Amino acid sequence: MKISDLIPKDAPKRIKNMPIAEPLALSDLVEYQAGQVVSRTLAHSKQLNLSIFAFSEGEGLSTHSSGGDAMVQVLDGTGQFTIAEQSYTVPMGQTLVLPANIPHAVYAPENFKMLLTVVKLT
Repeated sequence: MKISDLIPKDAPKRIKNMPIAEPLALSDLVEYQAGQVVSRTLAHSKQLNLSIFAFSEGEGLSTHSSGGDAMVQVLDGTGQFTIAEQSYTVPMGQTLVLPANIPHAVYAPENFKMLLTVVKLT
């Protein structure tokens, strides 16, 4: 019997877009596409957003802010982050917290993937 057979068919899916009870590398959930930023949402609610991104070299997200603290975990490559005009280079295996309501931006000096967790207070 598979674990998925134990879950009622009408049970709400809190984590989506990935297999249940199957070990995997998070970085395998998104593929690089030249000239693009690719994302996959894994969970979303008023308090939480959990997404995986693949940035192709030279791509990024322009300056913006979030209503919650955002934690990025670099899964592959190296990302460049700017928080309130302070620059941070974050290689694979490292994590950076982007504080709520502070302008920040993301840039890919090379292909990189990250897991983004945004936590908001209600």
